[in-house]
Amino acid sequence: MTDSNARSLAKAISYRVLGSTGTTLVVFYFSGNMTISLSAGALDMLLKVALYFVHERLWNHIPFGRSKPPEYEI
Repeated sequence: MTDSNARSLAKAISYRVLGSTGTTLVVFYFSGNMTISLSAGALDMLLKVALYFVHERLWNHIPFGRSKPPEYEI
């Protein structure tokens, strides 16, 4: 079974909100500048949502680790 495009996008966004929050906090810790921190977090989120979405869609075409469907069903 494969995920829909909408599900892959929702997963990408929710994951990146968490990850980009971490990036924003790390940049703020080192720079002390909230504008730079928020900019880095926003850029990080946009770029990585797109990359994660492409990654998810490619993996839907790779059978590795998936159980095989039965040859027939009754």
